[in-house]
Amino acid sequence: MYSTIKNIPMNTEEQRDELLWRIAKKRAAFKQACTVYFFVNAFLVGIWFFSTGPFGYFWPKWPMLGMAFGLAVQYFDAYQGNAIFSAEDEYKRLKGE
Repeated sequence: MYSTIKNIPMNTEEQRDELLWRIAKKRAAFKQACTVYFFVNAFLVGIWFFSTGPFGYFWPKWPMLGMAFGLAVQYFDAYQGNAIFSAEDEYKRLKGE
């Protein structure tokens, strides 16, 4: 039997609740990381603005890009999870369904 949550095989209600709890924790952590991303980058832009002015080299773009990559990975883990690499979908594809 497969659950409707990301096509993960589930046998008991307790296992489904555990899966939902893990997904909820990942999504909450992603939202927290977005908030941290915003404030850290606002701080870096503030340092850039007050140290070199608006016409200097915009160096905060490099930490922003690195942190954005980390956020993207965290997003796919929290919201896409096993949907991309679903064993059930691959099985159906191989079987020809």
